[in-house]
Amino acid sequence: MSYLFPPVTPVGLPVSGTDDVYPVRRVYCVGRNYAAHAREMGFDPDREPPFFFCKPNDPESVVPVHAGETITLPYPPQTSNYHYEVELVVAIGKAGKDIPAARAAEHIFGYAVGLDMTRRDLQMKMREMGRPWEIGKAFDYSAPVGVLHPLAGSGELNAGEIVLDVDGEVRQHSDLTHLIWSVAEIISNLSSLFVLQPGDLIFTGTPEGVGAVKPGQTMAARVGNLEPISVKVA
Repeated sequence: MSYLFPPVTPVGLPVSGTDDVYPVRRVYCVGRNYAAHAREMGFDPDREPPFFFCKPNDPESVVPVHAGETITLPYPPQTSNYHYEVELVVAIGKAGKDIPAARAAEHIFGYAVGLDMTRRDLQMKMREMGRPWEIGKAFDYSAPVGVLHPLAGSGELNAGEIVLDVDGEVRQHSDLTHLIWSVAEIISNLSSLFVLQPGDLIFTGTPEGVGAVKPGQTMAARVGNLEPISVKVA
């Protein structure tokens, strides 16, 4: 038996301090996990169970951003409201299901800075119609991710600034302590719905200040002491 055509090679994310790459298996995202962002999107940020959506894991969707480089993203089709969302990305390194929050760190490989790029007008249209968000969230080049920093070297990351600039102007600025659901709680909840595996990425939510970006503008995103990322829109 042979494949009819070559299977897709997994996306490999750079790992700080090594030439190894982290192969991406699945991409999970947490919706509305900062109270102020939930309010700006028109929702009451109570502590109901977190909800999740997914992005594709293929090379056309997950875009590695190496240290010191500025990558270029093409402005996506069928939108006139292309939004940035800076997020802490958690990379899973050990399989597990029904993981207690107190043991969640045992399953973390490391952390990175990510952007959950969004066709906001399409997302809102689907939301109003009660339909899935895929066309607003799961399009080509929708998930730039920076260098992964292993937990073994950095320790758990539960606090720190999360910031996004557009052409040098601060647009998003908060702290990881403002997450409604902590990283450990996210992992615990998500692992009750899916068996987590090495290679899984979790985008943990974005703070307030989301907005549109246009061709020619450059986004700079950072979280704590992680390697920042720089992304220009073409």
